[in-house]
Amino acid sequence: MLGRTMTQPKMKKTNAQSATRLRLRVTKAAETALSSGHPWLFAESIQEQNRPGEAGELAVIYDRQDRFLALGLFDPDSPIRLRVLQARKPQTIDDAWWASHLDAALEKRTGLFDEQTTGYRWINGESDGFPGLVLDRYGDSLVMKLYTGIWLPGLQGIVDLLTARLHPQRIVLRLSRNLEQFAKDKFGRKSGEILRGEKLDGPVIFLETGLRFEADVVRGQKTGFFLDQRENRRTVETLAGGRNVLNAFSFSGAFSLYAARGGARSVTDLDLSAHALAGAKRNFFINVAQPNVARCHHQSIQADAFEWLGREPEQQFDLIVLDPPSLAKRESDRARAVHAYERLVSSAAKSLAPGGILIACSCSAHVTATEFFEAAGRAATRSRRTVKELSRSGHAPDHPASFKEAEYLKAIFLKFGK
Repeated sequence: MLGRTMTQPKMKKTNAQSATRLRLRVTKAAETALSSGHPWLFAESIQEQNRPGEAGELAVIYDRQDRFLALGLFDPDSPIRLRVLQARKPQTIDDAWWASHLDAALEKRTGLFDEQTTGYRWINGESDGFPGLVLDRYGDSLVMKLYTGIWLPGLQGIVDLLTARLHPQRIVLRLSRNLEQFAKDKFGRKSGEILRGEKLDGPVIFLETGLRFEADVVRGQKTGFFLDQRENRRTVETLAGGRNVLNAFSFSGAFSLYAARGGARSVTDLDLSAHALAGAKRNFFINVAQPNVARCHHQSIQADAFEWLGREPEQQFDLIVLDPPSLAKRESDRARAVHAYERLVSSAAKSLAPGGILIACSCSAHVTATEFFEAAGRAATRSRRTVKELSRSGHAPDHPASFKEAEYLKAIFLKFGK
């Protein structure tokens, strides 16, 4: 495990932060939302602002009676104009405050993992008090991904805090796509930059429940791996014994590896990306010391999963995993995404043998759990087969969601009869 020695960062102040405090007044609706604990203030909700603000400076929100409402980090370039750090009661946001919030995030993970799991999330954005920032561990490497420019002015202070607290071998910076140009132009930062430690010559290898996986922490999707599906993968392992398994939208083949270790007769990875399928093969190769993995027949199909599943089935599977990427990037995509999930479950059910199990997942934040589960239910009903719901799941414990917009992950396990 990484060490946990405490120190505090030194946050640099910009010229604006040394001047008059940035003060905001907001709409009545925004006051209500902030008072209820919502962590975002949108640009259109600001009614008064005493001066222009800079990315990353502290701004204070006052209510209509000129009482303190909240304070947070200002972002003049985002529709989410302010990300709340503290609400209801004023506090000094200093090095000790940041250190205590990192402590609280680390404490939430205490006891969740042992030495057989060295890949997990330390910080999950707003839900851990670090809005727009996630921090994932992969062995001795930490990957910090930023979704907002508010962190860039004080980035070195956060790096210093993480270094002293966790003693990583390296820290890698990842940036959301919409932030890359701003970070380069204003701060000389780039996604994939090594903030601390030596350059990487290839992927990082980490452990998850005793299985070895590659993570491309410099260029891979998200921070290099999808850590949030760990618990669902563990469940699949318990269900896979003696079954022929299809892993649709397979990416790294993680569901397949768990199924193989669980005693699956065969596993088939289905993905459009040749790069992803090659990575899945490497993950199988580095786990051949696992007897069940070595015995399991592993094959790959490069195809669009929607199209492939929509054809007349050529073979039957005993267990199918559907784990597509987000199908609703924005609210306007929601109805289309719900229909797509329903179509996926319907198509997959046609390739499911009697007694087979279907695991359907959604990572679309704009599709609610209720909408997703109802779509899966409609598809199951349309199959004209007996269907038993085995379980439902949501967020992994290291990916807490403290407000509605953060709730994105859901999965349903269904067993189909004849």
